[in-house]
Amino acid sequence: MDRFLSNTVSRIDAKGRVSVPAHFRAVVQKRGYSELYALRCLDLPAMDVGGLDLLDRYEQRIAQEDPFLQTADDMSFFCHGDGAFLKLDQDGRITMTDFIREHTGISAEVAFVGRGNFFQIWEPARLAAYGAQARARLLQLRQGTKAHEAKAGERPE
Repeated sequence: MDRFLSNTVSRIDAKGRVSVPAHFRAVVQKRGYSELYALRCLDLPAMDVGGLDLLDRYEQRIAQEDPFLQTADDMSFFCHGDGAFLKLDQDGRITMTDFIREHTGISAEVAFVGRGNFFQIWEPARLAAYGAQARARLLQLRQGTKAHEAKAGERPE
């Protein structure tokens, strides 16, 4: 498997380090990442973490922007200047820096959440609240789809 999947919570040690889940480390190794890069989520108290391909995704989008417009500068600041490198130590741990803690609210535990080609770092209670909200939005969408199908005379199987 070469995707970041599932979620787990790990405790931060006395030196401020946390073990990256073994299955996430396996993906990191398989993809050949020597370092990880963490970006603040724009609208969530979480960090997006991945290899240089995570930056590539943003850089491709920046390349589509007019370089003379503020949007290109803002996007470049976001992905190039408002992130942090995370180094895995020999035991597969990363340090929870002030940069990460201030944005996420992390204190004693870290929730790791797979997002396919990258993963996120969350404070566990905030992740639980977000998960409940996401499920509620999806349920509402599903119910809206069923109502639309009923109005159109379709019968779901």
